[in-house]
Amino acid sequence: MIPRPAPTAGDTAWFVEARFGLFVHWGLYALPARHEWVKQRERLTDAAYHPYFARFEPDRYDPVAWARDARAAGMRYAVITTKHHEGFCLWDSALTDYKAPNTPAGRDLLRPFVDACRAEGLRVGFYHSLIDWHHPDFPVDGLHPQRDDEGARAANAGRDLGRYVDYLHGQVRELLTGYGPIDIIWFDFSYPDLVWGGKGRDAWRSAELLATVRELQPGILVNDRLDLPGSADFVTPEQEQPRGWVTVGGAPVVWEACQTLNGSWGYDRDNLDWKSPEQLVRLLVDSVSKGGNLLLNVGPTGRGAFDPRARATLAAIGEWTDLHGRALYGATASEATPPPDCRYTRRGDRLYLHLFAWPFRHVHLDGLAGKVAYAQFLHDASEVKRQPPALHPSRPLSDTVSAASRDTLTLELPVQRPDVLVPVVELFLDGNGDGDGDSGR
Repeated sequence: MIPRPAPTAGDTAWFVEARFGLFVHWGLYALPARHEWVKQRERLTDAAYHPYFARFEPDRYDPVAWARDARAAGMRYAVITTKHHEGFCLWDSALTDYKAPNTPAGRDLLRPFVDACRAEGLRVGFYHSLIDWHHPDFPVDGLHPQRDDEGARAANAGRDLGRYVDYLHGQVRELLTGYGPIDIIWFDFSYPDLVWGGKGRDAWRSAELLATVRELQPGILVNDRLDLPGSADFVTPEQEQPRGWVTVGGAPVVWEACQTLNGSWGYDRDNLDWKSPEQLVRLLVDSVSKGGNLLLNVGPTGRGAFDPRARATLAAIGEWTDLHGRALYGATASEATPPPDCRYTRRGDRLYLHLFAWPFRHVHLDGLAGKVAYAQFLHDASEVKRQPPALHPSRPLSDTVSAASRDTLTLELPVQRPDVLVPVVELFLDGNGDGDGDSGR
């Protein structure tokens, strides 16, 4: 049977239907444009980092365009960094001066994003860092930008982690009371095993924080980075693709892979490791074929725009999702084993064969003989002819169907590959297919 994750406190029904979301990493690090961890990587002090705060003027910020680009790409939800590890806040927090209204931006940048997403029918999520390299009470530890400074350990003498955690909890309360219903809170991250100054559930008072979240926003989805085993609504493999349906303690769970366009989360001007639209569609299909979602990141520029390369990539993905949505939204894993270089997704009585590589003339589907009533390409509904299996073990097989057996369905493909990023064959099952197609709610 197809795995069925156990119910969680949050409402995952919409999440496993949506399958594809936008991640947005945006903050002061967009100005140096050298990765979102630039402060940590380059050991920058607050004073050295301050010019980015003083010059943050996103005059091209257009969250309506962001939301439209996301919707056109086929995304159904969006998650934005309210505060990353640098400590800078996009909203008008009453608890700090280190926020967008106090920069040349001069205003709350979070509210228009939330409004724009809702206007486009996108669910809304907030990423919020548990870490804060700017806050005066956040201790210098093995991840901190000043970790190698002379006297770094002594600098902690006047810092009070408890005061910082009060601040952390207070800001989460602001976010979950000031912007209406929020669908996801995406915390990042715990590191209890770090040799110097590791922080996990006890440091963050995670159980208390989670209780606050559940009280303020019943039904919200909470990720797995609070270091509270068994508490998450979904788990978040980062920049890697699982080999199968993700499990925790041997049990299947709701999961979401988070991936970047070029290896950086924040805007990184000189990073040219851009994934192609075809690679990204394959990541999306691979996730859904294993029962998961894909959260794909864009890092806007310091002026507040999506890089033209990012917009072009989203548009290309959107051409594919527009034609192939039936194989994506509400689809999930199949028990059937796909041919090499292929993936299956399933929704109800329809099985979708995603062809990552294009074979010559024939593709053999083990275990599906007699179980498929009709086959067609999804992008144009053109019929894909089926060959009958061998009727008797002694029957000679032609070269073209030499891999066939009595339980194998052979599809006849055109020589020319369809002009789509990943061709998909839609197989209409006759009721004897694998499992019931439940999407894992």
